[in-house]
Amino acid sequence: MIAVGGQVYAWNDPLVLGVAVALVVVLLILRASAAAARSARLTETMAAQMGQLGQRVQALGDGQERLAGGLHHVSEAQAKSQSAMLQLMEARLAEVQERMGESLTGSARRTAQSLGELQERLKVIDQAQANITRLSGDVLSLQDILSNKQTRGAFGEIQLHDIVSKALPSDSFTMQATLSNGRRADCLIHLPNPPGAIVVDAKFPLEGYEALRRAETRDEAARAAQSLRLSVRKHIRDISDRYIIEGETADSALMFLPSEAVYAELHANFAELVREGFNARVWIVSPTTCMAVLNTMRAILKDARMREQAGAIRRELHHLSGDMERLLSRVGNLDRHFSMASRDIEEIRISADKAGKRARQLDNFDFEEIAQPSADPIVPIRSPR
Repeated sequence: MIAVGGQVYAWNDPLVLGVAVALVVVLLILRASAAAARSARLTETMAAQMGQLGQRVQALGDGQERLAGGLHHVSEAQAKSQSAMLQLMEARLAEVQERMGESLTGSARRTAQSLGELQERLKVIDQAQANITRLSGDVLSLQDILSNKQTRGAFGEIQLHDIVSKALPSDSFTMQATLSNGRRADCLIHLPNPPGAIVVDAKFPLEGYEALRRAETRDEAARAAQSLRLSVRKHIRDISDRYIIEGETADSALMFLPSEAVYAELHANFAELVREGFNARVWIVSPTTCMAVLNTMRAILKDARMREQAGAIRRELHHLSGDMERLLSRVGNLDRHFSMASRDIEEIRISADKAGKRARQLDNFDFEEIAQPSADPIVPIRSPR
C-alpha cells in the first residue's frame, strides 16, 4: 500500500503501476542521456588519444627510419672496422709467422749446433771411456807386475833410470854398475871427491805395505807393521853392507822407493826406520825427493866440471881477447876506407852536377855562358883505393 495526497493506493493498482513504469522509463531515459553524454566525452577523449597515438606512431615510424639509417651506417662502419681488423690481424699473423719462422730457424740452428757439440762431447766421453778401459788394463798389468818380486824390482829400476836420465848428464852415471866386491848397483852416480861416487839402489817393500792397508783388526795391523818394519830394516842393512865401500864409493848411499805412498807411510808411522837409515848413512828417497837430490848433485857436477875446465876457460878467454883486438883494428881500417870512399863520392857528385849543368846549357844553345871561363877549379877523379 502507498499513500499519496491522502489517497491510499495498492501496489497492484494500474495507476500505481503506470506511474511506476513511467518513472522507470524516465529514469532509463535520464540514465541513457547521461550514458550518451559520458560516451560522447569518452569518444572525444579517445579521439584525442588516437590522434596523439597517431602522432606517436608517426614519430615512431620516423624514428624507425632514422634508426634504420643509423643501423645501416653502423653496419657499414662495422663492416669497415671488421675489414680493417682482419687486415691488421692478417698483418700481425704474417709478422708472427715470420718471427716464428725465424725463431724456429734459429732454434733449429742452435739445436743442430747443440747436437754437434753433444756429439763431440760424446766422442770425448767415448775416448775417455776407451782410455779408462785401457787404463784399467794397464792397472791390472801393473798389479800383475807388482805381484812378482822380480818384475817389481825391474819396475823400480826402470823408474829410477827414467828419473836419473832426466836429471843428470848421460856421462855422469852408470846403470847396473859392478863394484869391486862383485855387487851390482842399480845406479852409480859419479860425483867428484868428496863425497865420491854414490850408489842408488831401488827397493819396493810392497807386501808389508799392502798387508798394512788391508788390515782390519788391531792384531792384523800389528803383524803387517812388523812385517814392513823387518823388510825395510833388511833393505837398509843390505845397502849399507854392499854399496858403501871405503875408498871406492861415498860414505853414504840412497835407497829409492818407487812409491810415494810407501815413502809417506814410513815417514808418518815408522820414524824409527828413517832414523835407522840415517844412522846407517842410507838415505831413503821417493821419486819426488830423489829428483830434488839429483838436481843438487847436478849442481855439484857442474861446479866440479867448471873447476876442471878453469884452465881451458882462461886460455879460451885469452884467445878471445886477441880476436877482439884484431877485430877492433880491422874495424878501424874499414872505417878509414869508408871515410875516403865518402869523400870520393862527394867529389864525384860535384863533378856530375857541373857536367849536368853544361849539358842543359848545350841543350838550350846557351853558348855565351859556356864561353865564359869557369871560376870553379876542375876536380880530378881519383881511382878508389
